[in-house]
Order: sequence, then structure tokens, then C-alpha cells
Amino acid sequence: MLLGIDHIGLATDDPSALGPAMTTLDLSKLDNGIADGYRVACEFWQPAGGGGRPLIELVSPAGPGSALDGHFARFGPGLHHIAFEVDDLVPELNRLREAGFTPVDREPCTGARQGMLVAFLYLARPAGLLVELVQYS
Repeated sequence: MLLGIDHIGLATDDPSALGPAMTTLDLSKLDNGIADGYRVACEFWQPAGGGGRPLIELVSPAGPGSALDGHFARFGPGLHHIAFEVDDLVPELNRLREAGFTPVDREPCTGARQGMLVAFLYLARPAGLLVELVQYS
């Protein structure tokens, strides 16, 4: 079952340059990590007061062969994905596949945060939307 929006992912090749803008928006850095399978670095920013959702995730390449390479070539920096927290990732992944979403990941992968399992799907029409499903252990 979908539990709500976990975070909104923004693709950038310079997350340190976005830090001042995040602070100006009353966001504070909560966490960061590397999603090795995607070769991306991730910073998670939370609304003022802490504990709020959704988080804003700054996603940047963590080296050559990053999953972001194609995104930057086609679109440049900006909105990358919307992540929904789920209680059980595999059934939700299957449900969305059956509803017409195109799987990007064949199987769930380790995310950038402790205990985070993720899988991406794409809805080409009518939105051109990349969706991430997130399950925390």
C-alpha cells in the first residue's frame, strides 16, 4: 500500500551550490548517502521543524556511469522523480507494472539511506513521470 510521498528528487551536478537555496527555503540537511547501484550521491533535506515530509532529495552523479548521465543529456538539472513510501515494495511494484508503469528496475535495489529499499518505474504518458517506490526496514 502507498503510505505517502517520501521525497521529491532534484537532479543536480552541483549539490553544494544548492545548499544556500535549500537553507533559504527553511530546509535543513537531514541525511546523505550513496546509492551504489545507481552511482548517485543523495542529500535529504527536511522542512523546518524536522520530521516533516516530503523530503527534498538532491541527487548528483557519484562518478562515471551514473544513472543520471542520460537524464542530464536529455533534460539537464531539475525535477527528477517523486518517491512514494510503501509498506511492501514488491507487491506495489507488481501492481504498478500491471497498471501500465514501465519498470526501470527488475528487482528492488539498496537506496542511499540506512534500511532503504527502492525501485523505479516510469509513466511515459500522460506525464513523463519517474516514480520511485521506497520501503524502509
